[in-house]
Amino acid sequence: MNTVKQIELWLKNIPGQLSDVSDILSDNRVNILACSYATRRVEEGLFYFVANDPNKAVNILKSAGYKIKTKQVIACEIPNHPGGINVVLKLLKKAHINLDYIYPCMGTGLTSVVILGLGPVKKALKIMEDNWIKVWGDDLYHI
Repeated sequence: MNTVKQIELWLKNIPGQLSDVSDILSDNRVNILACSYATRRVEEGLFYFVANDPNKAVNILKSAGYKIKTKQVIACEIPNHPGGINVVLKLLKKAHINLDYIYPCMGTGLTSVVILGLGPVKKALKIMEDNWIKVWGDDLYHI
């Protein structure tokens, strides 16, 4: 399956938590390629991210005492013009696939790549393939 591994990490909602995670990863030469953070409760926030070496990131963070979950998500290219994201959103709508969340990749140069969290991953991948949407797999870890 042409997906990437997303890491999910619950953090205390206090200053410096994301910085601490970034320090741990960067000290171990792991780069964050895409990320999203949102406060879920007053005391907690959820940090989703894709790293260039997801297995190493998981091992490092678990060793540091963090509770980690992983999930396969889709990284796909979208046209870089007004309404470009709607190319993918309309395909998902037509197929009755609900999008749980979306966030952008960083540092992809001229290409716009977004991370899609959704339920029926295989069905969404087939729709994208049938409609010539470029989907990134392990190659995303090396951009």
